[in-house]
Amino acid sequence: MSLLNPEWTALLYLFAAVCFILALKGLSSPKGARRGNLIGSFGALVAVVTVFFSMKLENIPLILGAIALGSLIAVPIARKVKMTQMPQLVGGFNGVGGGAAALVSLLELGHADNVWIKIAIVFTMLVGAVSFSGSAITVLKLQELITTRPILFTGLPILMTLAVLASIAAGVLTILTGSWIWATALLVLGLIVGVLLVLPVGGADVPIVISLLNAFTGIAVGASGIVLGNVLLLVAGTLVGASGTILTMAMAAAMGRGVTGIMFGAFKGGSTAGSTTQSDRPVRSSSPEDVAVQLGYAQNVVIVPGYGLAVAQGQHTIAELATALEARGVHVVFGIHPVAGRMPGHMNVLLAEANVPYESLKELDEINPEFKNTDVVLVVGANDVVNPAAKSTPGSPIYGMPILEVGDANQIVFLKRSMRPGFAGIENEILFDPKTELLFGDAKESLGKVLAAVKAL
Repeated sequence: MSLLNPEWTALLYLFAAVCFILALKGLSSPKGARRGNLIGSFGALVAVVTVFFSMKLENIPLILGAIALGSLIAVPIARKVKMTQMPQLVGGFNGVGGGAAALVSLLELGHADNVWIKIAIVFTMLVGAVSFSGSAITVLKLQELITTRPILFTGLPILMTLAVLASIAAGVLTILTGSWIWATALLVLGLIVGVLLVLPVGGADVPIVISLLNAFTGIAVGASGIVLGNVLLLVAGTLVGASGTILTMAMAAAMGRGVTGIMFGAFKGGSTAGSTTQSDRPVRSSSPEDVAVQLGYAQNVVIVPGYGLAVAQGQHTIAELATALEARGVHVVFGIHPVAGRMPGHMNVLLAEANVPYESLKELDEINPEFKNTDVVLVVGANDVVNPAAKSTPGSPIYGMPILEVGDANQIVFLKRSMRPGFAGIENEILFDPKTELLFGDAKESLGKVLAAVKAL
């Protein structure tokens, strides 16, 4: 017998749903992200506890054991993951959610008593399986266990089309017959579709696909709410699906491309993964002391962080450098591109970790007009988000993407490990501009040398 009556159960579910909505609101800005996470976690806790006390559950020891095992795996991973690997973590957790929804629906097939529930089961299985296998490929790509470039082979579009059609056929047969054989076939075909969908995606498009697959997982979880007759699952899944879709569209807009172009652009040469050849054209190199002089005697400095800063874990050093410059009377702000790094908000989170004030972080539309009045732009580990090829080179993989207009500044300093191109794999003409200087080396080490030289001025 359950301890909670239906009225209290409904009220607690409503409370959890409100927590999820407030969590999304908090996550919409770096300033409220931590609070949003806590609110969302509390809502999830309330939801889980409500299930235990509102239903007559069987196999409780197995359920508690699964929760304990999942916690033992997830907590250490979440605590130890590096900032550079956060997109992989998000992709992995997202895939697990989609896979769980697919398996739960498969198990519910034997209890389905009407055609509408069977349709919801088939939908959840297919979308959840696509999300699981597709997310697995994105993790492998971002972890560079397989190439980050698009993987294409002869007949891939035909094979993908056949896999989709076969999935639809298996879904229809599952609905008509209720057969576990057809349901298993549907699950396998969904996994194949997920792999084929993501293999042709490469370069800077991969994080956008993670966001899209996140929306898929939300939709699958929402549909599983229909299967299980659980309103909270329906609400939570719908929220995740909607927010994932909005985020995908925003990221695509920030790249200046459509979602279909991102997913299928490689078939006609439109992926953001280009050549990885290192340029041998001459550039102006600099020393930490020279860079320190430029920064220390400037009036306005804009720092543009990128993935290289995250790789080097140089966020604390760059925050200390900004503080040292401000102590000299230099006005310092950070120019943040919405797709800098490997996921939305990557640079915001990275700099927040180093206690950089939120007021110092300027988004693309806000900072671009200020570059004309900027004495020095310090670009640290960013390449594609400042590449003028996005405006000047039709046919370029990033053509049409809004960029940070660092070329408008009086002086430009690039901190780079080498002359290799960015994630999109294309050369950046700004590097060869007469007013650009390059400081080669690990970003954290280079920033430490510049910081020491600034303090010595």
